[in-house]
Amino acid sequence: MKIFKDKHTLQKEILKTKGISFVPTMGGLHKGHISLIKQSKKSKFKTLVSIFVNPKQFNKKSDFRSYPRSTKEDVKLLKKLKINYLYIPTFKDIYGFKPKNKVFLDKSSKKLCGKFRKGHFEGVLNVMNRFIEIIKPKYIYLGKKDYQQLYLIKKHIEKRKIKSKIIECKTIRERNGIACSSRNTNLNKNQRKIASDIFYYFNNLKKKIKKDFNLFKINNIKKDLINLGASKIDYFENYNIKNFRKIKKSNQKFNLFFAYYIKHTRLIDNI
Repeated sequence: MKIFKDKHTLQKEILKTKGISFVPTMGGLHKGHISLIKQSKKSKFKTLVSIFVNPKQFNKKSDFRSYPRSTKEDVKLLKKLKINYLYIPTFKDIYGFKPKNKVFLDKSSKKLCGKFRKGHFEGVLNVMNRFIEIIKPKYIYLGKKDYQQLYLIKKHIEKRKIKSKIIECKTIRERNGIACSSRNTNLNKNQRKIASDIFYYFNNLKKKIKKDFNLFKINNIKKDLINLGASKIDYFENYNIKNFRKIKKSNQKFNLFFAYYIKHTRLIDNI
């Protein structure tokens, strides 16, 4: 595994390769990341993983500062996984140039997390646009847990006619049902139980809604979530995952999207 901390040295190295499979991360690596990396390694291209906690996608400085970081452990893990390249850029390395493509932000960016985290998706698309320009990957591996993010990156790539292809990978869950996330390290045992109960609540709710859409009652669901232990609820919505439009009938394909807090930790998921 070769480690790079500046884009020029990285670009010299990867120019020799036939293509790159790219797994972008903010570190704090977990089973979800490992699954993406293993998928990437099945491709015919060399695997490049990045670790960069992007300050521009945090709407609160306190959230950026408290984001879990474990670079030493991450490097050890990536060596074991035998990836080809690791890119750990500085802020200047990523933001010290003007990209050729302007960011395209689809209108669906105003929904869900976009509604509650002002500037979040602008920050995500900004950094991804820059990574794509630096690396020019053939494939980009993204998990479906952050489905809105995945959808918006895909729309940007399509709109700007970028040749990279997004590979959508299934959400990896812990044994208790919680979607794997770096933020889970901020939860204690009792809080993990709350997160697990909320996952199973939504899992059962989706089955019920499929039979009777009238059971999707906002006030009842809010009360249930507070009773289960959620400190604050940002949203819970049902959307068709192909076009991000709300469904109106039980027979339409949909996912439930939800975001909530347990104390100061914000968790998101979709099922």
